Amino acid sequence: MTQSPPPPKPRIHAIAGWRRVLIWPLGLLVRLWCRTLRIALDEPSRILMARTDRAAVFTLWHNRLFIAAEIYRRFRRGKHLYALVSASKDGAWLSAFFGVVGMRTVRGSSSRFGREALHSLAEKLHTGEDIGITPDGPRGPCYDLKGGGIILARRTGATTILVGMRFNRAWRLPSWDRFYLPRPFSRITVIAEEWSAERLAEMKDPLGEMRARLLAMNPD
Repeated sequence: MTQSPPPPKPRIHAIAGWRRVLIWPLGLLVRLWCRTLRIALDEPSRILMARTDRAAVFTLWHNRLFIAAEIYRRFRRGKHLYALVSASKDGAWLSAFFGVVGMRTVRGSSSRFGREALHSLAEKLHTGEDIGITPDGPRGPCYDLKGGGIILARRTGATTILVGMRFNRAWRLPSWDRFYLPRPFSRITVIAEEWSAERLAEMKDPLGEMRARLLAMNPD
């Protein structure tokens, strides 16, 4: 009996040439916008962010993603932050945009390339780089925590850094997560909290406890 050939591997879409040039004005606008923001950290959070001796899984809600690259740029120097982005055409645009604002990407998703993407993120952690996780992204439901980041931290021994933000002035977009868009020159209070891989391993309900803590750190 003749075996049927394996299905073709899904394509990772990318953009190049003039399409990539289109991203630069928007990316530069966001970078300039973020430079106007007054980002305040308490001393424990500032010390934690500055520690680069261990790879970290940065975990924040999807609707706080706008200034993630700027926070990383200001307070965690000398390392790179990788984010998981879909292999689709839409993901290609987002990956190019992240490149302009200062983030690097691993392409894949839970439905396409899922296992390969998690393996690639684990490799980044093993080499000492950081990854960023929005546990309710990319499509929600809002504040519904998924366990990919916890799995990665347990497998690699990386520390998890939960990130909380409070905005004194921000617009809320009519998206599924009511995305926060901080107003230029406004103030954002950021707190960071470390959870070790050992702590996660000892928890009976790490998803529930992490979700509860992120909600407390990110009041709407």
